[in-house]
Amino acid sequence: MLFFVLTLSACTGERPKDLGVQDGKLKNCPSSPNCVSTNATEDAEHSVKPLLFSADAKEVMGRVKRAVESQDRVRIITEKENYLYAEFESLVFRFVDDVEFYFDSQTGTLHVRSASRIGKSDLGVNRERVELIYSLLKKTDKKPKA
Repeated sequence: MLFFVLTLSACTGERPKDLGVQDGKLKNCPSSPNCVSTNATEDAEHSVKPLLFSADAKEVMGRVKRAVESQDRVRIITEKENYLYAEFESLVFRFVDDVEFYFDSQTGTLHVRSASRIGKSDLGVNRERVELIYSLLKKTDKKPKA
């Protein structure tokens, strides 16, 4: 039993120390296929489109927070005026994914990065998560720009 618990705890990996917004951008994805990001514009495997909003940062990030909190096995780690970082944990093996949202108030653009901490493939989980959260955000946006 102890071996099983130790094995599962090893699946979480360490929380990255280099997340957040640097020079107006989120961290780039690694070359492994277990990450999607709005920064990866030239890379179809990792690329997701950003969302555009006509609302201010407080309203957009409030929507983001509600959409994130509506998901299972999630914990918000950092919440700022235009940035939110959350950890999502898988049901069976307790793998942890790091998900960040950054709203650029100047352009009305919501950027996202979702990445698995360990492993090479995520079987599309990060992309599916972002698409689900995007769909929730689009439902609550009264005046979407795009």
